[in-house]
Amino acid sequence: MKILIATGRLAEQTVRDAVGDRADILVADTQIAAFITPRKLLKAIKDDSSNFDYDLIFISGLVSGNFEKAEKELDCKIRLGPKHAYDLDFILPFTETMDFSTEIPACELLADVRRTMAIEKIEELENAADCPLELRGMKIGGSSRMKVLAEVVDATGLDPEALELRIRSFEMKGADMIDLGASLHAGPYDVKRAINIARRTTDLPLSIDTLDPVLIREALNCGIDMVLSLDGSNISEIASEIAAHGIPAVVIPDQGGGYDSLMKNIELARKAGVEKLIADPVLDPIGHGIASSIVGYMEFHEKNPDIPVFYGIGNVTELIDVDSTGVNATLCGIGAEVGASILFTPEYSNKTQGSINELKRASQMMILAKERESSPKDLGIDLIEIKEKRRRTDSVLPDLFVNAEKNKMWTVDPKGSIRISIIPDRFGLKDGSILAEHDSVSIVGKNAREVMDTILNMELVSRMEHAAYLGQELKKAELALKLGRSYAQDDEF
Repeated sequence: MKILIATGRLAEQTVRDAVGDRADILVADTQIAAFITPRKLLKAIKDDSSNFDYDLIFISGLVSGNFEKAEKELDCKIRLGPKHAYDLDFILPFTETMDFSTEIPACELLADVRRTMAIEKIEELENAADCPLELRGMKIGGSSRMKVLAEVVDATGLDPEALELRIRSFEMKGADMIDLGASLHAGPYDVKRAINIARRTTDLPLSIDTLDPVLIREALNCGIDMVLSLDGSNISEIASEIAAHGIPAVVIPDQGGGYDSLMKNIELARKAGVEKLIADPVLDPIGHGIASSIVGYMEFHEKNPDIPVFYGIGNVTELIDVDSTGVNATLCGIGAEVGASILFTPEYSNKTQGSINELKRASQMMILAKERESSPKDLGIDLIEIKEKRRRTDSVLPDLFVNAEKNKMWTVDPKGSIRISIIPDRFGLKDGSILAEHDSVSIVGKNAREVMDTILNMELVSRMEHAAYLGQELKKAELALKLGRSYAQDDEF
């Protein structure tokens, strides 16, 4: 396939560096590639050569014109390339296998295609995976994907509406299973009520999180799918009843115990008839023995490869003041190497909000990386939110320039002030709305552009500096929603 890349004068060198000898390059009569029009494209082709012989022309992904007539005149496909020239080396290898779009930039289209292919591959691998046990048809352990178990802390103490909202939000964030945490003051009625609410809210597998045999017994009577946890304090009293219900139980070592204690409790649970066992060697926080506990996980899995492993990532993310994304991804990668089957998180504190989705994405990345025998990169899905894999072209400081200075004076807009705030998504997703309140009207929108356009259309501002200020604040509010952060007008972001 013969390909022609149309660009402007400013991006010419970047395009040449990205394309190499894989396509020809046409520089149209414009500084900026996004300003190429059908007329300018046809003129550039006519001026460049009379022997036009191409199968595909890529124009900038930022071009907004209609090129249908130019396509017919040239008898050649004209498609949107990437928004940024440096991405050309990424999209060119796909020109033989896919048809690009006249409406969607190639970088976005290809990202969607690769993401779809990745998800389809994950489903294929999951369907083919073998596993030692299942929960409501969900595979646990073996070669299946690591599953995310999200704990509703103090589920037995929440009012029905709050509990339902928490469960629904966890499910929407990607949780594979829901764990109902029982408080120290909970009674059997509280457990029954929590399970009934959870059953009405979701079809995901449910577990009860308590060592109290009385509460575990009530959960068993209510049809719980899994029990957290069994240790030396309750095995003799409740393990046989768990066995009678035929459900899995997570076994933990006794307080302060290690591998030997865990194996002792597993043996006791087996003698009581519990066949579906999940082992939790316990992941310790950073500063409290995380390295040795990871070694313990590896030791356990090497000696007991057929027992699914419970991996409490929340023990680490909740006790470190670091953005959870990288911590969750790294711990998930370590978990994949030490045999983890269940990734456990309470997503409790503000700094760990989003952990469920992060662990779900990380677990998907790890199963793809394992299948490809590669590091978890260039998979079609990722967890990059702030940093970037490819940097856009930077500017060079000109010889002559004016130093920017902040205006020392501020004049109140006669049209009145506008208060900016955000309305977060009620389920805790990275979504929500921007609220702009004027004395005469309240405007709600999903992004800064549409809110600002509405403000201008309604003529709610009359001063340029006020409009510039509002644009700045609205963009901060939009970023806060996208990143799951709080927002306060005039505060540093």
